[in-house]
Amino acid sequence: MAQKKTAEKAAAKATIQIQYYRSMIQAPVKHKKVVKGLGFTRLNQVVVREDTPSIRGMVKTIPHLVRIVEQ
Repeated sequence: MAQKKTAEKAAAKATIQIQYYRSMIQAPVKHKKVVKGLGFTRLNQVVVREDTPSIRGMVKTIPHLVRIVEQ
């Protein structure tokens, strides 16, 4: 019963698609760490993350490197 409730909660969580579209070569070290923290490994990669305030804050830190893809 507990597993069923957690599965329903996971399905109900909102997600956000983020695309890494600009190189971080000349970006500050903090920005590079944020890009890695979001899970990007290569340019033009799209990742799906939970839509939480922490993820939104990370995206807001590097708007010149990533974009939110419409679902």
